[in-house]
Amino acid sequence: MTNPVVSDLLARSNRLGADPRNTNYAGGNTSATGSGTDPVTGQPVELLWVKGSGGDLGTLTEGGLAVLRLDRLRSLVDVYPGVDREDEMVAAFDYCLHGRGGAAPSIDTAMHGLVGAAHVDHLHPDSGIALATAANGEALTRECFGDRVVWVPWRRPGFQLGLDIAAVAEKNPRAIGCILGGHGITAWGATSEEAEANSLDIIRTAERFLAERGRPQPFGPVLPGYEALPPAERRIRAAALAPVIRGIASTDKPQVGHVTDSDVVLDFLASAEHPRLAALGTSCPDHFLRTKVRPLVVDLPATAPVEDVVARLRELHVEYREEYAAYYARHATPDSPAMRGADPAIVLVPGVGMFSFGATKQTARVAGEFYVNAINVMRGAEAVSTYAPIDESEKFRIEYWSLEEAKLQRMPKPKPLASRVALVTGAASGIGRAVAHRLAAEGACVVVADLDLQKAADAAAEIGSSDVAIGVAADVSDGEAVAAAFRAAVLAFGGVDLVVNNAGLSISKPLLETTEQDWDLQHDVMAKGSFLVSREAARIMIEQGLGGDIVYISSKNSLFAGPNNIAYGATKADQAHQVRLLAAELGPHQIRVNGINPDGVVRGSGIFAGGWGASRAAVYGVPEEELGEFYAQRTLLKREVLPDHVADAVFALTGGDLTRTTGLHVPVDSGVAAAFLR
Repeated sequence: MTNPVVSDLLARSNRLGADPRNTNYAGGNTSATGSGTDPVTGQPVELLWVKGSGGDLGTLTEGGLAVLRLDRLRSLVDVYPGVDREDEMVAAFDYCLHGRGGAAPSIDTAMHGLVGAAHVDHLHPDSGIALATAANGEALTRECFGDRVVWVPWRRPGFQLGLDIAAVAEKNPRAIGCILGGHGITAWGATSEEAEANSLDIIRTAERFLAERGRPQPFGPVLPGYEALPPAERRIRAAALAPVIRGIASTDKPQVGHVTDSDVVLDFLASAEHPRLAALGTSCPDHFLRTKVRPLVVDLPATAPVEDVVARLRELHVEYREEYAAYYARHATPDSPAMRGADPAIVLVPGVGMFSFGATKQTARVAGEFYVNAINVMRGAEAVSTYAPIDESEKFRIEYWSLEEAKLQRMPKPKPLASRVALVTGAASGIGRAVAHRLAAEGACVVVADLDLQKAADAAAEIGSSDVAIGVAADVSDGEAVAAAFRAAVLAFGGVDLVVNNAGLSISKPLLETTEQDWDLQHDVMAKGSFLVSREAARIMIEQGLGGDIVYISSKNSLFAGPNNIAYGATKADQAHQVRLLAAELGPHQIRVNGINPDGVVRGSGIFAGGWGASRAAVYGVPEEELGEFYAQRTLLKREVLPDHVADAVFALTGGDLTRTTGLHVPVDSGVAAAFLR
């Protein structure tokens, strides 16, 4: 049975975390003290429940809490070796844990355990950080709150900061919390309700103060030519720039992208002060650990030709990498971790929006959310004062902190297709659906493209949230529809790395009964469609400069001459030769093109369910429900082929083990000797 103290803590945490005005995603932590039972003696013991390392307040569960003996935690004060060795105390937290399981204690544990209050909240609200990063933040805090909220000068999170806050709380018995310079807020209370009320009081009071005391246009006047483009125009421009920007951001390590064109971002970039403020970088550690210390900002007006923006982006990227390397060299010590990468996590393009990047779609999206928080912080600080983030040297101490490095090293090994973006045509059913599911399971972000948008959206929802998969409409026989599908893909994930030409249909008729319409339809969808999809994919992949994979789901019929199959067999042969032609042409760009030749995929196949199965069963004189077994018995292995087997082959070609393979056709047919490659 859950301890009532824990139930109240979780409810409070979820309420606070659900409102972005209170704290950012995965930011901040909450705690409660109360009585538990010692599992050895059976006697009561005072415990501290505190949000552990990682996790998010809005979705916090009991498993996300670290549970510590309060007496042991507070006894660490007596053995604390001083601020120069405070990192050692994090390891000591493990010796204060109570029971088994639970989350690992975070660096902020001391803040919660040493303050003489039963309930503590540490949050990162934009309004609180605005005061915390104002040049005269201490005076503004006094003006805003009187003696109810106390200023604590900047100190890196850790044991000493916990001691500092505990001393402030003891010295100021009327105080309900504090503003942490450059960082955020901490509030406390005797009950869970009181702590929550005090947290919200600080946040809302700061919001009102900034609104009432702040000057208009804190970012300065509008910069002529830098205003937001009309929505449709900026989305088209964003789609044109996204592959180039993703390639830039992925120079050291592949990244997934996210595009934000909210009013907050566009208004900031249209203002005269945005170059100065962006160059100062973010301040709250939660922000710059995800956004890097500063963004890359394009210094051209919104209407500059796309080719000029691309050229300037490449120049700015060289400068950014040089500046980041110099930043590392200025502050690194012999004990510092190696430089992790010199590419930007945030790229700002006036008139268009913000491109944010991360190892996954979620981390890319969250990085963008954090920079929106940073813009709000800058606005608040500039409205009442001057934005003054923490020193660059302090940012480096946190970015390359040994504890942060240890956290990164504990992260699970990425899946084989992590950071890759896949687009699969005809993916709402059958082979395409199986391929989409397999690629997503191996870590890819997946774009489910299908003629029917609703079916595509439903199939994507089966895979997961929009951080994992999206559905798009795509008539592959229509060049503009194909281009629109790829635009949706790059706007969702930043680019495309892996494309599977799977869309298809079949009409089984003898030569004399095959109409021109039958012929044109099949060639439009599979031959022309594959050409259009591959052309658009290649354009994006070349712009990214990251290589890529194009896979054709062809057929054993591209080689095998079966009866009553002229249109289908001919178009599959066309697809098969496209593989060879494109492998030869795209190889210099590190784009590999391979094909898969399935046969007899009856169960789960959209084509067979749409009438092809009945036609082929009639040709071979077997009941339709026995067609799969019939196909299996004519193979060497005597085993039926299912959509998942084709998906396995797609992964085998793209999962990283066949990096030197292109122009290959892989049979997935249980062995049809007449279709052997020779």
